[in-house]
Amino acid sequence: MPKTPETVEVEFISPRHLAGGGDPAWITVPLHRACGWSHGNDPLMPRVILSSPDQKALLRLEPDPDGQWWTLHHAPTSDRPAWYASFGARTPVEITAAFTDALAAPVTTSTAWADPYEPLQQTDWSPAAGADGLVSPDGTAYVQRLGAGPWFVTATLGPDRMVWQARFGEHTPPYLIAAFTAALTDPSPVPRTDSPRSFPTRNPDLVTRSHREVPAVQVASALEERVQALAARRAGRTTSPSALRPPPPRNGRSR
Repeated sequence: MPKTPETVEVEFISPRHLAGGGDPAWITVPLHRACGWSHGNDPLMPRVILSSPDQKALLRLEPDPDGQWWTLHHAPTSDRPAWYASFGARTPVEITAAFTDALAAPVTTSTAWADPYEPLQQTDWSPAAGADGLVSPDGTAYVQRLGAGPWFVTATLGPDRMVWQARFGEHTPPYLIAAFTAALTDPSPVPRTDSPRSFPTRNPDLVTRSHREVPAVQVASALEERVQALAARRAGRTTSPSALRPPPPRNGRSR
């Protein structure tokens, strides 16, 4: 039997919106295990479908090279028309998960009226030149709302090099979009074990990449800790999971 490696090579990347998509299980597994979303899939099709316990929300993951990979449709309620949200393939799962986590967790008075622009304004995003909306300090992310209509969040490497786009219908609850924009501005790097070829860019002027060897048990337990944290949040409790974070360098070297 081959020996299990003690460490795993991990890249910690910032800004997170240029880190690539990541593992879809970061979204789907906690929704299913911690929040009771049921799943269905067609073994002949590369897609996953999750439905909320009340059957009002349907999340579809369907790889489409020309469209949005993640699409969430929510049925109308007594106080809100039907709405949707969608996320491109390279939208980091950590940012998309902030949206789905907020949808699955209890709504509090402090979050119900959250402003999606507020997290951006608190992190020095500035008005975009010649258009409505705000742009990140490095110019690679842009958030706008078309009048009173839909919202668009776009990560780009230039005028003709869109990395990903998230779209929110005009009736999407603002607190959910605010959860997304708060995660978008989080300065913490995100871990990736993918091949560097899958990253949107390796330009050192745009991204910071820190290579570390992380204990394999820590990598393996990160998703389980996330499931437990979301379950506790959904139950109305607070928790501080030890999510996968960059460990301190060992004498400046990696093993």
